[in-house]
Amino acid sequence: MNDTVTKIIRPDWLQFMIDKLHLFVLLAVCVLYCGLEEVFFEDLMKGFCILLAFYLGYGLIYLLCCRFTITDEQIIFERGVFTRRSDFIELYRVVDFKEKRSFLQQLLGLKTVVVFSGDRTHPQLIISGVHNREPLVRLIRERVEINKRRKGIYEITNR
Repeated sequence: MNDTVTKIIRPDWLQFMIDKLHLFVLLAVCVLYCGLEEVFFEDLMKGFCILLAFYLGYGLIYLLCCRFTITDEQIIFERGVFTRRSDFIELYRVVDFKEKRSFLQQLLGLKTVVVFSGDRTHPQLIISGVHNREPLVRLIRERVEINKRRKGIYEITNR
């Protein structure tokens, strides 16, 4: 493996569908309710539907603007629509990993990778919507080991 290759991970849009499924159901119910004759609070319901649709649209755009860049020394988490924010985790600070898959993620071939680090601002970095075929934990783990060796950092455990 060439450890100098930068890897960019973007959450899949299906992860947004999983996360906001309850709001999509609510929007569908509101739209159906607005289509009925003599609906009480019809204008209020239409306004609620429009606001909910804008909220979901913005959330999808926000997710699509998220990017996790894994370099040979850092994980960079970039996000934001109108303003961009970047957070950096030094790979030598990473101490553990976790992979998890909800039922819907399993059906859609996605997973969530959690990276635990000694970083003060991001002791736990959650990377959702990663494709199952992506060996993300293996990639990060290899780069963490390289960085720890390069910096002379060794873990001491009490057993």
